[in-house]
Order: sequence, then C-alpha cells, then structure tokens
Amino acid sequence: MLDEGARDAGEETPDPKTISRLEDGESSSVWRFAKVDRAAVLIDAADYFAAMQEAMLKARYRIFLIGWDFDTRIHLAEGRRWWQRSYKREYPVRLGSFISWLVRHRPTLEIRMLKWSFGIFKFVIRGSMWWDLTRWARHRRIDFKFDSAHPTGCSHHQKIAVLDNSLAVCGGIDMTVKRWDTRDHNEDEPLRKTPRGGPYEPWHDATMMMEGEVADALSDLGRDRWIRAGGTPLLPVQRTDRSLWPDGLEPTFENIEVGIARTRAAHRDWDKVDEIETLFVEHIGRAKKFIYAESQYFASRAIGEAMLKRVQEDDPPEIVIVHPRHADGWLEQQAMDHARAQLVRCIEEADKKGRFSIWTPYSGITPIYVHAKMMIVDDRIFRIGSANMNNRSMGLDSECDVFVDCEREGNGHAEDAIRRIRHSLLAEHCGLEEDEIGDLLDTHGSMATMIDHSITEDGRNLVRYHPPELNEVEEKVAESGLLDPEDPEDLFEPFAKGGLFRKGSRLARMRERIRRKKAK
Repeated sequence: MLDEGARDAGEETPDPKTISRLEDGESSSVWRFAKVDRAAVLIDAADYFAAMQEAMLKARYRIFLIGWDFDTRIHLAEGRRWWQRSYKREYPVRLGSFISWLVRHRPTLEIRMLKWSFGIFKFVIRGSMWWDLTRWARHRRIDFKFDSAHPTGCSHHQKIAVLDNSLAVCGGIDMTVKRWDTRDHNEDEPLRKTPRGGPYEPWHDATMMMEGEVADALSDLGRDRWIRAGGTPLLPVQRTDRSLWPDGLEPTFENIEVGIARTRAAHRDWDKVDEIETLFVEHIGRAKKFIYAESQYFASRAIGEAMLKRVQEDDPPEIVIVHPRHADGWLEQQAMDHARAQLVRCIEEADKKGRFSIWTPYSGITPIYVHAKMMIVDDRIFRIGSANMNNRSMGLDSECDVFVDCEREGNGHAEDAIRRIRHSLLAEHCGLEEDEIGDLLDTHGSMATMIDHSITEDGRNLVRYHPPELNEVEEKVAESGLLDPEDPEDLFEPFAKGGLFRKGSRLARMRERIRRKKAK
C-alpha cells in the first residue's frame, strides 16, 4: 500500500464526467496552465532513458507511465545486460527486471502502466515480455493495463510519466524498442540494436521532463484516462518537498508556466477534445519571423491550410520543418507520404517568396528517422508532446502537448532558452557547433539558406524534400484521408467532409490551380 501520508486523505478520485466538467474553461486551445519549477528538454532516448531510471529510483509512492507502447525488454542504460552490474549499481537496467526490482526495494511504491490495447498483438513476438507480465501479476503494487477506451480505428498515443506527483514527463518518446539513440546518430552504432540483436536506423526523438505543479495536472489527466480505460480509481498522491530531479541534469527552463493541450475523439458519452488542432492554428498564425518544427508526419489539413495562408501574405514568416524521408511502414507511407506530397505541392505553389521548406536529416548516406514532435515560433513559443502534424493527432488519437509561451506573465525570461533549443537542433542536424548558429543565421538571413550552405559530402546534413509525382490511385488515397482521417466517422465515409481538399478551401483552390497548369 502507499504511505497514507503521501495521499490527500480528504480527496476522492473524481468521476470522469466530473473531471470533464471541471476541465471546461474559456480557452478552446488550452486545457490547463501549470507552474513548473524547472524543466529539461531531453533530445533522444539515450539521455531520456538514463534520466528516467534515476528519477524512478528516487520515487517512493507512485510511478505512473502512460504510452503508446512499452517493451520490457529494452535497457534503460543501453550497452549493459541484466547480469552486468557495476560495484555502484545494484539494480538491473532491463526495464522489466527494473520494475520488479523497484517494488521489492521500495515498500511504499506502486507502479501503474497504461498502453494502447492494439499493441497486445505484438506480444506474440515478445516472448520474454509475457514472462515479465506474469511476474508482475503477482505484485499487487504493479498494474499493467491496456487502453481500448476510444472509437474503432483510433489509438491511445499520449506519452506521459508522473512520479510522486512531483516530476512529470510529456513528449514523443515511448519506452519501447527502436527508440534508443544518441544525438550523434552514428551510421554504425553497435548499441543501436533491437532486443533480438538486429540493427535499426538512426532515430531522432524528444521529450520534456518537468518538476512542479504541472505534475499534479498531468496526474489528473492520467488518472482520468486510467478510469476511462477501465482501471480502478487511483487516489491522488500529495506532492512533498522531496525532489526526484536526476542528479546532474541541467534544466532548460526554470520558474515558468506551461500550457497543456489535448486531443480526444468523441466516444461513449465523452465529448470530443481538439485543443491541439486549435492551438497549432493559433501558434502558426502568431508567427512574425519564423516557425521551426519537427514532426514524424506532415499530413494535417488544418495545419496545411494555416501554413498556406501564411505563405500567401506580403511578408510571410519562414517555415522550416524537419521530417523523416518516409513514414515507418508501408501502410503509413500510403497514408502520410502521399498526403505530404499533395500538401507541400500546394504550399509551394503559393509560396512566391520561397519561405517554406521541408528537410530530412541524414547521417552520412543514412536517413535519420524523425519521431520528435516539436515546434518553435519566433523563439517565443516552444511546444512539445505526442501530437504529429497529421489528421489523426488533430481528431482521432488521444494526445497531449505542453508548451511555453513567453507572452504569458512571468515567462519572458524563457526566450533565450527557446533560442538555444532551436540553435542546438539546427547544429545537430547540420553537423555544426551550437555557438556557430547565431552568426551563421545572421550571415545567411534565413534558416533555409544557412542549411543549404552547410551541406557536406559525408557528415550530418539536412536534405531538402521535393514532392514526387503521384499516380491517380495515390492521389485519391491522399485526398480522401481514408488512412489518416480527422474524425472516426471519416474512416467509413472518407469523402463525407471533402477529405484533404474541402470545397472552397485554400488547399482546394491551390490544387485546381496546379491542375490547370498541368493541363496547359
């Protein structure tokens, strides 16, 4: 059982309907704002897994992990095996064994894990994971639950962790296979292996670890989701003064306020929540100088419309998107790659001043898969979370993003930190030093021109994306949104709302202009 002193004994877990009613506020783009004492943006899973293991070692009451996927076979400190212990380390590094070790050595600790239910089919080929779940079943303080509380065709996609209601994580990294990598993204990385020993391509990802009141807010969101998924209501944990912050982890931000936005499809008697889509459109509309974004997909009709509108202005902001060469998997490529081609072609047709560009990062001749979900606007807004720039993240899947807005009272001092994040990412992708980026941007006048002038033959590069020509079938799939719908009902009636090119929209008008040009 939990130490009762760590609970708010006078508070009961609210019914989901009550939580939903309490969530309703004046803004349609933000669920809640919360104070953060310090936060660290963690780029790539090598640093994240190590930081999470250290934080979990400090937890005493509850570790609450919410994700699209978990794989107990991964190593939180990659390169070690469960039998390899240093004289300073008495705990295993394999996730499944580490969870078991924690509950044996922390008598007041409970561990709750929630993952998307569809992934249960993957367990067939994850033999040792069955053994971990069997072992965990004997521990009443470990509860592993599958989330199927969504309409058919939707997924549970949030990546959240809450520890003792003191430390929280929100971002794009799942604790699963094929995520671990360092910021070097070496082409030949011997530690970048699946549990079965096979290599995988370089993987770029990001998340944010936060300490403070934001943990209470994300705990509320998580406990609500737990109940919706059929879990027994969880008593809230009351925060203490004891810090779980990993030793040596330098904060990116201190003393700020973050906003939290969500996506959730309508289901049963739960209303639809589309704060993330609304917030994307707001943030794109606020850009004065530039937008720098990283996303696994670029297929959202709403985001495409918002960016198309901006590039048609007399003085448009620069828009740079870092993106994988192809989506991961054949079906995803049919849904996302073809829609990307259509959107980019329309935006480029309207982009008379050349302010829009999409880039793929490479390590030598090897493309780096981009799984990060981040956006920076004018170095005044920084957002990170689980939502991609595709339709599913706007209306189908359960998502959670957090953001720092320098316009919020008390957040003005965060601008320098946001600028350092952008410079650090550009330096990483272009194989440059971070302290070079500011001068190079001043010299070249734009991110795109700087990127073009930093290309090397065999180092780290960003390669510009050019949309390929699609055949008739590929165009129909892309335009229908059949495989990437905005609403669960669109799965069965893909053209009911007009698909990617709704009648009278900017995108539809631009597509017609392109077709007329081709016909001449």
